[in-house]
Order: sequence, then structure tokens, then C-alpha cells
Amino acid sequence: MDLSEDVVLITGASRGLGRAFAQALADRGARVALTARSADALQRTVDELGQAPGRVLALPADVTDPDAVDRAIAAVEAQLGPISVLINNAGQLRAVGPIGSVDPALWWREVEVNLRGPFLYAHGVLPLMRARAAGRIVNVASGAGLQPMPLVSAYGVSKTALIRFSETLAQAAAGSGVHVFSIHPGVVWTSMTAHAHDSSEVAALAPEVQQWFRSQFSEGRDTPIERAVELVVRLARGDADVLSGWYLSVDDDLDALVREHEAEPRAGRRTLRMQM
Repeated sequence: MDLSEDVVLITGASRGLGRAFAQALADRGARVALTARSADALQRTVDELGQAPGRVLALPADVTDPDAVDRAIAAVEAQLGPISVLINNAGQLRAVGPIGSVDPALWWREVEVNLRGPFLYAHGVLPLMRARAAGRIVNVASGAGLQPMPLVSAYGVSKTALIRFSETLAQAAAGSGVHVFSIHPGVVWTSMTAHAHDSSEVAALAPEVQQWFRSQFSEGRDTPIERAVELVVRLARGDADVLSGWYLSVDDDLDALVREHEAEPRAGRRTLRMQM
């Protein structure tokens, strides 16, 4: 999986899935730009990647700040080269509890991180990718976006919107050489899931949510991080470009989906549609 011609920009890249994506893509030759809010955490991640100077770039930035996003994109283009892959990975799951009592400010902040952030980065890179007639955007969504989840409403609603945004973005980019995907990476042990698993706040405000996460991990129904990484690397490489606009899960047989679609293309597969 040689990616030596690619420049990849990853949000939320200082830990968890973002760091794992960065390591895998850098190991396959890609030049990688990492963004997150913490400069110290980013630098630790860069040190851990062990790449040659000039192949990894750390850019502290808040995904919800338009000016910071624009500066980050400009810096990547100037220092690493044209961005060929964007991975919108930054996400948050903190606004837990019943809708009538959850903190409104925390609820909206979560929507901003999970939805506005991907929009801002896509808004910034899409014109550049279209001008070069090449690019891939991977939005890290969640299975939580496929069903109502009242105790984690901000997370669920924002991930539903991110899936729809990915479809919309794919249609807007159709025929331009730019391909877009939303993915469910599985239930992976990260700082986000660890908070839901261990936090006394979650236990008090949404005990059912905490119990669900605990059962996933105690019963071995969680997802090894390597599987999520493999899916992202394959999408970054272009193995599923014909599925642009689709919601894809870590549990999917990607090759089978590609073969089925090539044999019999059907509009609306793996997209959000109302049941009538």
C-alpha cells in the first residue's frame, strides 16, 4: 500500500484513532499533517511517528475556528505539498444525559466539533482538490448516526448530519476526481470511549450509556484499532472510489461491496433515506 505520492491531513490526530491513522499512513510513505488543539500532545505524536524531517507536520488548531482551519490548510500546502487526502477524525462525546437536562452549551459545542469541524476542513480543501481533479475525503462518523439515541443526542445528531453531509459533498464533487466517504470505525478503545466507560459523570447522567460501553469491552464486542486503520488506509489509497458518497463500516467486506456495485450500480445504497 504505497502512498508515497500522497499528502494527508488528519484532524484529531494527537491520540487514539487519529494517531493510529497517522502512523499507518506515514509508514506507507505518505507525508502527514496532524492537527489537534494540544501542541504538546501533537509534538509527542510526531516524535512517536519516527519519520524523517519534512515528512510530518504538527499544526495546533481548533477544528471549529475558521481562521485556524484556513491557516492549517495553507501551512500544509506550503510545507508538505498539495493535500490529496483529508481525514476528518476529530470528535467529541461529552454531552450526555436526557435532552431536558443536558447542558445546552456543551451540547452545541459537541455538534460544532463533530459537524462544523468537518465542514470547515472540507470547505477549505475541496476547491484545491477540484482544481487538481483529485482527492479523497474520509469523514469519521459512527453507527450512532443511524438511530435515535436520547442520552447522547448531540453525538448521535451530529454523526447523522455528518453522514448526510458526506453524501451531499460527494454529489457536489461528482465527476471532479474527488471522492468522499463517511465511515463507522467500530467501538475502539480511545480516550473518548474510555471517558464513557469510566467517568463518574457519565455514570450519574447516563448510566445506561456507561453500561453499554462496559459490556462492549467486557464481552469482547469492541473493535481492534487495526481494523479501523485498515479501512481508512484502503480508502486513502483509492480502493473504493466507486463507492463515493457511501457510509461504510469497519465490518464491511469492502471488496465485495465494490464488486457488487460495479456489477449492478444502484442509487441510494448506503445513504440516509426515509422509510415510507
